[in-house]
Amino acid sequence: MSTSIPLPFFFSHGVVHARIGHPPIWPPGGLLSAGAPAKVSFRRQSNAHRHAAQVVSSKSITPAKEVSSFEPSVWGDFFINYDTKPLQRSEDWMMEKADKLKQDVRILFETHNDTAKKMHLVDAVQRLGIDHLFQDEINNAISDIKESEFTSSSLHEVALHFRLLREHGIWVSPDVFEKFKGEDGRFINTIADEPRALLSLYNASHLLVHDEPELEEAMSFARHHLESMRDGSRLKAPLDNQINRALHLPLPRTYKRVEMLHYMLEYGQEEECIVVLLDLAKLEFNLLQHVHLKELKAFSQWWKDLYGYVELSHVRDRGVESYLWSYALFYEENLTLTRMILAKIIGFTILMDDTYDDHATIEECRKLNEAIQRWDESAISLLPEYMKKFYRALLNYFRETEAQVEASDKYRVACMKKEFQNLSTYYLQEFEWLHQNYKPGFKERVALSTLSISVAVLCVTATVGRGDAVTKESFELATGRTSAVIACAKIMRFMNDIAAFKSGRKNKGDATNTVECYMNENKVTSEVALDKIESMIESEWRTLNQVRCDHHQQFPVVQRLLNLAVSVPFFYDKKKDAYTFSRYIQEIVGDLFVNPVPL
Repeated sequence: MSTSIPLPFFFSHGVVHARIGHPPIWPPGGLLSAGAPAKVSFRRQSNAHRHAAQVVSSKSITPAKEVSSFEPSVWGDFFINYDTKPLQRSEDWMMEKADKLKQDVRILFETHNDTAKKMHLVDAVQRLGIDHLFQDEINNAISDIKESEFTSSSLHEVALHFRLLREHGIWVSPDVFEKFKGEDGRFINTIADEPRALLSLYNASHLLVHDEPELEEAMSFARHHLESMRDGSRLKAPLDNQINRALHLPLPRTYKRVEMLHYMLEYGQEEECIVVLLDLAKLEFNLLQHVHLKELKAFSQWWKDLYGYVELSHVRDRGVESYLWSYALFYEENLTLTRMILAKIIGFTILMDDTYDDHATIEECRKLNEAIQRWDESAISLLPEYMKKFYRALLNYFRETEAQVEASDKYRVACMKKEFQNLSTYYLQEFEWLHQNYKPGFKERVALSTLSISVAVLCVTATVGRGDAVTKESFELATGRTSAVIACAKIMRFMNDIAAFKSGRKNKGDATNTVECYMNENKVTSEVALDKIESMIESEWRTLNQVRCDHHQQFPVVQRLLNLAVSVPFFYDKKKDAYTFSRYIQEIVGDLFVNPVPL
């Protein structure tokens, strides 16, 4: 997945070149060739240093004794060595300019009384990635849009109205599209020549829930005509690019920060362009990028120290990717604590996952699970030598996390620990199946592997460190086995398994995945199995759309669950595992964290 923004750095003759005024950085040996991963803890120099604790001094790192079967990190020490000081010099004037633009935008919200103008304003603010600055204004605007009597003959506006309200958890009947149908119940031919309207209809239709054949028809109709237009080269920029992206991945399922980078390049060409919005979006992105780059620099150091300390060189060296996944859920500046806690638990999950799947014997896995269930220093004696440092670091991480959060938030850390313990049990069960040569049926395989995909622990962790922003009702929605958590888990499990099946990679501890299970149980080809599982993924998206409307009052937490869901197509785009094979996302990581948007 990439954008048309220039690469923030490129590789040439073994040198990493920065493109924003920094000197070239020499990568560590072996960065671009096969070999052991760089022994990559967390010492922050930014405003997030309060939320990070050093696992162990980097001086105590000892070399790994074996080579990982996974590809080495493509980043090496790039982010650790990156000099952020030149970025800081321009922050003051950028912040001053941004404050002035924010006030101008608030005036726009106050003066846009027309419903159509209000809709376009909200849509632009959201797609340009500055909605976190105007939550009260957006909520008031959405309330006004809901209450107004909206009558428009424009399919584009009707579809936009439908999408905005459903995105915010407000139910809108698909009957609003009946006016664009003929007596035969089908969409009239005249709208087939309106690409912008069809694109709006296509994106809106992907907010359908179960048993909405009207929206299934709208989706099929819009896709057919958009594909015809694209194939016939009848589209002009920037609409052609927007249609191509939507046909690949509709707007409600896009990784918002990535889509924002595209849209910032395109918005200035749109008829409704409001220059002040675009100017603010560019400034705000660059200001946040400074925050995220400092965090990523510190997190990369934390991961390097941890990875080196535990000496589990069989594990994927994926610190940057872990931060990126956390960033997908939380990018706002005031959510540093939660973002860091989540990124770290992803790292620990990978350490445990790869130890179960790619290295340990069945007896060692049983001992590791017993120690994790006991959750006490005394359990260290149960473990083989190579697991002891991992176990100590794990206990230390949870102690530090509990110490970082407010007293009212500590019970969430306890729930997070319980889900991590559960995850260990699920990993062990999968290994037991393999050890016993047990062949589960498809439903049984899905039931367990939906739990072992780690979504439950991620959803709980996403509530930690957020204090009163997460209510009791919201916490209950994001934890346990709710329909929202299960839907996210199934989307991740199925897309993960499709990518693994297509790549052909299988770790020694991997049980038969859902694709293989379906093929074996139903005696069908891989093509049939993949089609069936992709239809199951579609069903889970509809469940999540239902969750939006059923839990409108808990929308801030629902939105984070949706962010987790939309991160999955990003990492598993085109049936590839970009977390494991991170060269697929190397360019977009640079665009998000290193390369500023030209002002």
